[in-house]
Amino acid sequence: MNTVTQPLKDEHRDLIPHVELLRTVGDLVGEVPPDSLLKGVDETLDFLTRHLLPHATAEDEALYPVVNRLMGAPGVTATMSRDHAEVAKLTKELGLLRKRLDRGVFAAGDEKELRRVLYGLHAIVKLHFAKEEEIYLPLLEARLSPDDAERMFLAMEAVAAEARPATLRT
Repeated sequence: MNTVTQPLKDEHRDLIPHVELLRTVGDLVGEVPPDSLLKGVDETLDFLTRHLLPHATAEDEALYPVVNRLMGAPGVTATMSRDHAEVAKLTKELGLLRKRLDRGVFAAGDEKELRRVLYGLHAIVKLHFAKEEEIYLPLLEARLSPDDAERMFLAMEAVAAEARPATLRT
């Protein structure tokens, strides 16, 4: 059954396998040759920069203002936006670790850091999605009209498109 929040549910469903890749690549650290690890890190960075971070920006700019209004509590979504900030910070750390791995200056301590970053990203994003699905989506279902939901999702799509790296915009 389609609901007013179906677009967000569908997007989360499509993103979850990529979120699981974060844990899978974390499990590979120290277990596979650097070239194989580099491929996995590149896949996770691609997912984070092309999909997850634009999705987070869209939530901050188009979804959370609606949730704040519906709950009558400005700032009620601040902790969710903080999750997004932490994901962005860890993505930057992952990019720096990737550069060291590519240059062959990857030390044993770097392996620990890479694993920490990948597992941290995995945990934050999984929890973040669960909070949205369990708390915000039922609220939106109960209080958002189909027309308002359509406007919100169109706004989210526009923001996400603008937030994607310039080389990906068409």
